[in-house]
Amino acid sequence: MTFQHIGVIGAGSWGTALALVAAQAGRKVSLWARDPIHATDMAATHANTRHLSGLTLPPAITPTCEPDALRDADVILLVTPAQTIRSIAGLFANIPAKTCPAVICAKGIEFDSGALMSEVVAEAMPGRCIAVLSGPTFAGEVARGLPTAVTLACAQIDIAERLTESLATPTFRPYFSDDVVGVEIAGALKNVIAIAAGILFGRGLGENARAALITRGLVEIQRLAIAKGGSGATVMGLGGVGDLMLSCVSTQSRNFAFGKLIGEGMPVAAALARPDIIVEGVHTARAIPRLAKAMAVDLPICSAVANVLHGGGDIDREMAGLLSRPLREEGLRN
Repeated sequence: MTFQHIGVIGAGSWGTALALVAAQAGRKVSLWARDPIHATDMAATHANTRHLSGLTLPPAITPTCEPDALRDADVILLVTPAQTIRSIAGLFANIPAKTCPAVICAKGIEFDSGALMSEVVAEAMPGRCIAVLSGPTFAGEVARGLPTAVTLACAQIDIAERLTESLATPTFRPYFSDDVVGVEIAGALKNVIAIAAGILFGRGLGENARAALITRGLVEIQRLAIAKGGSGATVMGLGGVGDLMLSCVSTQSRNFAFGKLIGEGMPVAAALARPDIIVEGVHTARAIPRLAKAMAVDLPICSAVANVLHGGGDIDREMAGLLSRPLREEGLRN
């Protein structure tokens, strides 16, 4: 049985794109925005001119700024930046009912605690079934109905299957999984690897280097996923290698574009100060060293990015350090 009323929490480009997907799938959608002016404008214009202009919001989507509007939702999608998930989830801890699953659609690791988003939501919304939606997605393409496939993971596989049936459309194809941790780790770390790929590109270090970086970055994602209890096989799916490839090869990727600025010589503080910069990988990178140490996992690329962004590390010195690591057999453990 499909879920009929979808509550989308977060009216940015990705939240709006998922609201459009749910509406196309035949669902009633409540699209929540924190800013009352934004919600009122969307209701009046039937469009999200602030974040996703040029597309009409169909009648099935009701913009709102009232948490109570989601009281009767069958499922909620948490589509706000990763570092705000704890506070936003807290607002909806008892709205809607605890029987309503919460689907995390943000990618990141909380930098203050090193917690995965599922761990954050479990604390902020205790007793609720938690799922994760991730994969190679640019919001604009999803919103325009271009073909897209994602992974939707939930420990309760029957719920995961119902969620995929509830959101599937002719152009949006979710695959279900029970590996929440593997999907989360892949989505979070791919942002950090994408920053590294952008740095390489901005430095003019060539496509050989980028291919090597993506491949070894995938190894790091697998290491951490397995250490946290996920499956290495999950990382080879849409939420892992699929998302990693998209983020590391396209200039549409915000994390890649940010890394490119850094590689070209822009100071980190100046790049972060740009109004068009919203980069989840910066915050995730900040959490990496502590998490890697706690899990006893070697993440040299992620650690190098963390040092460049947050430790004052020199790009060329970090690159030389990666290239001078001991020669060894290729494999997940090396």
